[in-house]
Amino acid sequence: MRQTFKLQSLSYKPLNSQLSAYQILRFSSLTKSSKPSPHSKKTQEHQLKDHAEIKTSNSLFKEITDIVGADVLIPDKTPYGFFISRETHVGDNEITGEFKFCEKGVCGNAELNNGLPKEGSLLAFGDIKVEALNETDVSAVVQEITGIVRTENCKALMEERLDNVGFQLDPEVVEKVLKRCYKVPHLAYRFFNWVKTKDGFCHTTKTYNTMLYTAGEAREFSMVDLLLEEMEKYSCEKDIKTWTILIQQYGKAELIGKALLVLEKMRKSGYEPDLEVYEVMLHSLCNAGKGEIALEFYKEMVQREIEPNLSLYKMLLNCLAKSGDVSSVQSVADDMIRVSQIPEHDVHVCVLKSYCVAGRIREALELIRELKNKETQLDYEFSETLVKGLCRANRIADALEIVEIMKRKDFVDGKVYGIIINGYLRRKELSKALDLFQSMKEFGHLPATSTYTELMQHLFRSNEYQKGRELYDEMLERGVEIDSMAVMAIVAGHVRQDHISEAWEVFETMEDKGIKPTQKSYSIFIKELCKVLRTDEIIKVLDKMQASKMFIRDEIFEGVISCMEEKGEMDNIRKAKQMYRICRLHSLNDEISRNDLSREEELHVDSNCNEPVQGRMDWNSVKPLSKAYDEQDLREILRILSSLEDWPIIQDALEKCTIQFTPELVAETLRNCSMHGNAALHFFAWVGKQNGFCQTTETYNMAMKISGRGKDFKHMRGLFYEMRRKGFLIPPDTWAIMIMQYGRTGLTEIALKIFGEMKASGCNPNDSTYKYLIICLCGRKGRKVDEAIKIFQEMIRAGHVPDKELVEAYLCCLCEVGKLLEARKAIDSLCKAGFTVPASYSLYIRALCRAGMLEEALSLVDQVSTEKTTLDRYTHGSLVHGLLQKGRLEEALAKVDSMKQVGINPTVHVYTSLIVHFFKEKQASKALEIFESMKQEGCEPTIVTYSALIRGYMDTENVIGAWNVFHSLKEKGPAPDFKTYSMFISCLCRAGKSEEAVQLLSDMMDNGIVPSNVNFRTVFFGLNREGKQSLAQTVLQKKWALTSKRKFS
Repeated sequence: MRQTFKLQSLSYKPLNSQLSAYQILRFSSLTKSSKPSPHSKKTQEHQLKDHAEIKTSNSLFKEITDIVGADVLIPDKTPYGFFISRETHVGDNEITGEFKFCEKGVCGNAELNNGLPKEGSLLAFGDIKVEALNETDVSAVVQEITGIVRTENCKALMEERLDNVGFQLDPEVVEKVLKRCYKVPHLAYRFFNWVKTKDGFCHTTKTYNTMLYTAGEAREFSMVDLLLEEMEKYSCEKDIKTWTILIQQYGKAELIGKALLVLEKMRKSGYEPDLEVYEVMLHSLCNAGKGEIALEFYKEMVQREIEPNLSLYKMLLNCLAKSGDVSSVQSVADDMIRVSQIPEHDVHVCVLKSYCVAGRIREALELIRELKNKETQLDYEFSETLVKGLCRANRIADALEIVEIMKRKDFVDGKVYGIIINGYLRRKELSKALDLFQSMKEFGHLPATSTYTELMQHLFRSNEYQKGRELYDEMLERGVEIDSMAVMAIVAGHVRQDHISEAWEVFETMEDKGIKPTQKSYSIFIKELCKVLRTDEIIKVLDKMQASKMFIRDEIFEGVISCMEEKGEMDNIRKAKQMYRICRLHSLNDEISRNDLSREEELHVDSNCNEPVQGRMDWNSVKPLSKAYDEQDLREILRILSSLEDWPIIQDALEKCTIQFTPELVAETLRNCSMHGNAALHFFAWVGKQNGFCQTTETYNMAMKISGRGKDFKHMRGLFYEMRRKGFLIPPDTWAIMIMQYGRTGLTEIALKIFGEMKASGCNPNDSTYKYLIICLCGRKGRKVDEAIKIFQEMIRAGHVPDKELVEAYLCCLCEVGKLLEARKAIDSLCKAGFTVPASYSLYIRALCRAGMLEEALSLVDQVSTEKTTLDRYTHGSLVHGLLQKGRLEEALAKVDSMKQVGINPTVHVYTSLIVHFFKEKQASKALEIFESMKQEGCEPTIVTYSALIRGYMDTENVIGAWNVFHSLKEKGPAPDFKTYSMFISCLCRAGKSEEAVQLLSDMMDNGIVPSNVNFRTVFFGLNREGKQSLAQTVLQKKWALTSKRKFS
């Protein structure tokens, strides 16, 4: 057994000596892949080994309880504030490494904050860093120009208005305007491009830095690439800020390969990383689970005598502990003591916590034993951390043993009881949680506010309204401090029981208790009212928000309007929309018309841009903030295009409207019109002829996508040639669209020809071009395996790194056609390019299982000797699925049991595979039992799981049961997707229920999902088999009408 604190000296080498430029390219979007599935050992020998380890772990735990019980526990608080939370409940909104016990609900906590905030560096707005500027006399100019750029609903184009004001612009003014426009990156970019056309103006490194940061925050990396090309073209020098911004933005987007490549270029340009660069890089690598590479950066950092702060140490320890790299954890802990002079006690607790957060209970127990052997005093903090870890690992019985020992020493408090209660609630064992809650009060311990709040939430969810209300009354009687989450828990409980007046009474007394309602409080109130469709009350809440000058987010209005539309209350809809317009106007005025400009907040783009991920603004979820158009205009255009049939009538309606068309508005309109391709493409042609409007590459790309999806390839090609005639630069993404549209319909010969044309034109393929071409060549339609192999190898040689989706499609294709030698070569290539062994081989094993080659997959697992444990965890779900496909139920269940014994619950993949198997064996009751067990264990079913239920019911001739599941999906979610509809249609037609399948075709179209030719053909043939020729002809006419509706001509 390893000595947990056997100190090792790190072998320092400069990182750039270990990573070649080619190796750096290995990290790409694969780092964004979903979390690996758990997996246990294959053979009986391995199973015995697992049981032995479990037995050893249990023995070790017994030893630890003896150790803990032998000492007098001493309560201890660390000065670093990392190890013990302020309350019993360890919430999601706490610092890195805290346990995520709280369920999402009224508590509404945020995701884990793995960021690296610096005190005083943020004034706060999402994740945008801002700084107070000492404005000079340019402030008035900056303000007026910002107002022009940010104003969306003006009849004159932004560029025209800027020309008319006639200001003399210099880089200082431009930089300040760009900083104020970070919420609208496309408008900022238009201003950035416009100013380039002005005589005598030349962008500086500072203005490029500001624009790069804004584009990166919006995840507009194509814009980033263009800006970098411009900097090269105009010989604009990159400074340390430029490199830091690029590394940070790529890292935040988990584009690790690009971040590493930028770092390599930075070194070659003569800049060495400083503390901020290392922090950004380590943060990105740890978030992506790249502990091995993060460790190399850390070593280089220490070698250069750049001392990490405590946050970096914690983050690195958590990452290494999750990967199971115990020796590296030891080494980092050694440095914390030796280099940073952190007290040994604090380091030991930090390591223990990292193991517990990572679910490495065995390592945690070994650590405690080793510390005892070194005669280190084990105080209260160690015991509390261990209790948290055991609860997190679902070992509550063991945690209770530790608590019993702590009770004998009289050092159990409400915090420890709260941890156990939280563990029970996570397992949905409400009765046990309540019993323990009652016991702790009998022992004289006062529960924390968060414990009360969580219990109330679960009681209300379980329709135990009276008990939840009694808990709140008890809090008031016992003088427990009330916080906003506790108040909103009882408010939500009242609303669910339709006790609206009582909900308002509690809500309005918040301020009397010294609690100011937050935006989150209002949001919870509104969401609960939406659930019970109390629209009048929703308007009252919105009024109260506006009266308190609370900013109302767009998604709140969208949810409210959707609720009112469902109820058909047009008056309330008008009121809500009016509020929305007023709110947007006030928001704009607040941002560009401040009286005290010296205190105005601006985007800060220096090398300290190192904000926490928790606060990061998601440009997808808050898209309206960055739109260069009005949402109401978009809805109006979509209404016109979708509700009218003939183009002349549509054109007349468009000409009568007073909408100011912008490229962004047109692109978004096209993006939402795939079902109405004919109208959308005529709209595209019409708007291009309007005065003052110019098409962009993005609008052409969207029009080409619509043409391709409607199989109107002639028009798609015509649009491509039109782009060329008008002098547009044809980027790789445009070529990729054509390749994808031809390839997805099986026209792979044409796709290959276009790929050749692209290279002949001098345009180099990018990741997307290679990806979509290879995926099309690997598809069932028009499959060309040899060409796929050739192009995949070309992609690797060119330094492009395939993502998870591409690798899966490629390997599945090779396994299906029996080209296992080529599949093995592909894996070797990926490993040489930098993919880890577990990641590469897990994808190969999954492909073998999907192709029905179970024995080959099992054999491959045995052949891999390095990082065996990680590989087992990655591939467990695939192997269980493969065993069930072959009917080897006992072996599959044995794997599931072994997984549970090591503290890893089955994944949704495993549960779904079991459901499919039992339905296949006509054991419907067993399948439903698995489904219920899945939900009780807190494993959320996906649309794939529900689709398996529908198919299972149909296979067992329970058509009503299948429809019940389908209707439940429509009402409660997740919404049925194309695959679910297609599967249900096929099942209904096979069962002689083709007339019911006709309803599904209509339902698909009503929900914006385009039925395929196969869907129509299946229903058509089914109706004919059932002697319903007249209805079959109706289906055929629907197909023709849809085809005509989606094509330009």
